[in-house]
Amino acid sequence: MAQERGRDYDAVVPIDEMLSFVQRCVEKSGCISTQSRAVAEMLVYADERGHFSHGVNRLHIYTRDLATGTTKSDGKPSIVKQKGGTALVDGDSALGPIVGRFCVEVGTKLAKENGISIVTARNSNHYGAAGHYATMAAEKGLIGMAFTNTSPCLFPTRSSEKALGSNPISFFAPATNGDGFNLDMATSTVAYGKIEVAQRKSKPEVPRGWGADAHGVETTKPSEILGDGGLLPVGGVEERGGYKGTGLCMMVEILCGVLSGAHFGKNVREWQGVAREADLGQCYIFIDPECFADGFTSRVQQFIDETRELTPVDPNLPVRVPGDFARTHRQLVKEEGGLVYHGSQIEHLKGIAEELNVELFKYRPFTNEN
Repeated sequence: MAQERGRDYDAVVPIDEMLSFVQRCVEKSGCISTQSRAVAEMLVYADERGHFSHGVNRLHIYTRDLATGTTKSDGKPSIVKQKGGTALVDGDSALGPIVGRFCVEVGTKLAKENGISIVTARNSNHYGAAGHYATMAAEKGLIGMAFTNTSPCLFPTRSSEKALGSNPISFFAPATNGDGFNLDMATSTVAYGKIEVAQRKSKPEVPRGWGADAHGVETTKPSEILGDGGLLPVGGVEERGGYKGTGLCMMVEILCGVLSGAHFGKNVREWQGVAREADLGQCYIFIDPECFADGFTSRVQQFIDETRELTPVDPNLPVRVPGDFARTHRQLVKEEGGLVYHGSQIEHLKGIAEELNVELFKYRPFTNEN
């Protein structure tokens, strides 16, 4: 826990306090009470795992879209087509977490019946961390995959125009005793929110390969990336393998936007542009490992344990597998008795509370004594 405790956290917020705060904020913006909990649970899911770029840092997206009416406060997703283990869902412009939960329910049922399922959704909205939905499947003993397209914020390799989203990929495979292989990654080098967090913390630079300026030229300045600039694909520029990230990003776009009939590529609304319906596309793939070789979870456990036990280059930095950082952060949250945040994040949420005239959550200082 030493590495995690060394981070500059300033505040601890009980999980119930944050859940209640998020619900009050989205309901004040027009969300019906029966759907507000799904938004709160999704945002807290991310913060509990240390993925702040997809947690309450994104609360303003939901309150904005609800207030402007671009997201329905009472949308009802429905199945448009269904054949075998496949389904096409119309999200009815409902909140992304509502569409996501509906698709997971449909997809996991079909996977249990058919061994595998593929569900695509159109007319959806920002659904947060893709891993949230893969987790739901993994908790049912399935291999879970979830993908979504996003607003065009990324420069494809060699392009001076933003034409793709950060288009995340999640792949979760359950192991034993709650362990597992939990990959949740953007197809950009980093998620957009990480650069926002860096700027909020007044960092003058971010690492190379994270983003580009308004002309698509690599830069390390958060202000240039968040201004008229944008993200770079996994790998960064072409010489460092960015074309691979571009390919993965386009793959997600085909699965989500093209296959579902949703908007795709440069046709998706701009991130900070004029308020209009997002019509995001999402894709969920679930596999029942019981249809294949016996002992799947124990074999996954062996695989990830053997990887963790590899001799590290630096003895102070053990080899990790996808999901280990989140597990470490969840343990910190458990020990502290609440979600941990930087002071800049608390100030950001205070601004939202004041804007919406919603009572702020209770919190205490992070002591770093354990």
